[in-house]
Amino acid sequence: MSFALLAVFAIPTISAPFVYLTGRKSPKAAAIFVALIALVNLLLIFSTVPAIFNNANHRYVETYAWISILNSSFSLFVDGISASIAIISLILILAAALFSINYMEGKKNLQAYYTLLCLLSIGLVGVFITSNLILFYFCWELMLVPAYFIVGSWGYHDSYKAAFKLFIFTHAGAVFVLLGIGAMYMITGYTDMFQVQAALVTSGSDIVKWVLIALTAGFAVKMAIVPVHMWLPDAHSEAPATMSALLSGVIISAGAYAILRLSLGIVFPAVGQAFGINFLHGLAIFGIISAFFGSLIALVETDIKRLIAYSSIAHMGYIMFGLSLFPSNVAAGTAVILVSATAITGTVLHIISHAVSKGLFFLTAGSVMHQTGERDIRKMGGLASKMPFTTVSGITAALSIAGAPPFACFISEFLIFVGAFEIISTDSFYLFPTAFMLIATVLSLAYSLRFTSRVFLGQRKNVEDEEKQEKRIFDVPTYMKISLAILVVMVILIGIYPTFFLNLIQTVQFG
Repeated sequence: MSFALLAVFAIPTISAPFVYLTGRKSPKAAAIFVALIALVNLLLIFSTVPAIFNNANHRYVETYAWISILNSSFSLFVDGISASIAIISLILILAAALFSINYMEGKKNLQAYYTLLCLLSIGLVGVFITSNLILFYFCWELMLVPAYFIVGSWGYHDSYKAAFKLFIFTHAGAVFVLLGIGAMYMITGYTDMFQVQAALVTSGSDIVKWVLIALTAGFAVKMAIVPVHMWLPDAHSEAPATMSALLSGVIISAGAYAILRLSLGIVFPAVGQAFGINFLHGLAIFGIISAFFGSLIALVETDIKRLIAYSSIAHMGYIMFGLSLFPSNVAAGTAVILVSATAITGTVLHIISHAVSKGLFFLTAGSVMHQTGERDIRKMGGLASKMPFTTVSGITAALSIAGAPPFACFISEFLIFVGAFEIISTDSFYLFPTAFMLIATVLSLAYSLRFTSRVFLGQRKNVEDEEKQEKRIFDVPTYMKISLAILVVMVILIGIYPTFFLNLIQTVQFG
């Protein structure tokens, strides 16, 4: 029996104290240690891909005895969706660790920082590779604790205030998640999500509808969907750039994954047709509101990190809209399952594309702030000649977020809209939401171009002793360049050749 997924849990857990001890001697060695852990786990996840393609149920599963009194096994699995998102998560963790070598240089207590980053990786990846609801919740909460201390201890001016806001909002959302998981166990007597799925369909319980609402509400807080988005701009703007990249790239994406996997994949098939259709329509409305709100604020925001944070809210709106196109026989007939599968494939690909693009976007912003000491885009400009490598990275990230070809987010957004147009023929409700979402993509292009022109192009503005200031600005150090290069390659590679991830995603059957 292979122990690949168990090793993904075990390696960072066992390594955490050694990362701390290494960091006391050399923060750089601790950063490389964390990057190597991420690389090893990345190879372990890749080792399961052949099984996903070749197994009859397209899953790789490991099961270990755990809590017998609850009939609960320590069950680990990956399928095409969870493996894809886990791969991107580990790439971002690797990039964040390498970026930190130069970015965090000179900060205090870095041995604790790298240990927390190691622990954070357990929760981040664990959410995607377990089918046990208890273990899922453990990993869900484990993401929160290291994130709180990283934002609070190594953030900017009001870091602990922002960290506390992050903690309160996301923990409040987790209460709804816990209530939903408890209700599912009460109804079915199972803790494995796939056993729960089969039992819920035959349960006939009216509580299932409330379970669906509770889970989705809890996960929507993590996604930062309007109106439960208030924690995100503060947390992103105060966090170090590496944490912002993980918050926006992976942590909020975990909320989208959880809605897809638990709310829609496990609970939704049991709620009935009428309620199911209304629920999906509700998701579409919240998606539109979030997309427009995030985009419009990003158009006028002057803080470089808050601009990108509001962009994250906008793109979570795109993903929520894509989730509303979920392929299920609860919502419609067989023909609609076939066409709406395009939308859900695009939605999952957008989770992946947004993660790598937004991770690159935040690391670019961190690079600009690190080299210039400035975060107000009104005081920037003309950095292309001083920071060419960072400029290429920033423009790549901005154009991807704008949905421009041949970058990662273009193909995922295209697939979402293709699926939306296909479903309009059988559900006319989606005619206006699809039109609104198309308008939102124009707003994305607008704030992306505004970011690019204000930060990298034109002339530097409002700088005292401008000549002296210009001479001290230079491009980022080596390890920061390596991190940016990794993500630039991923953004372009996914945009040009998304086939690997598309093939993985399409092995999963929903509905």
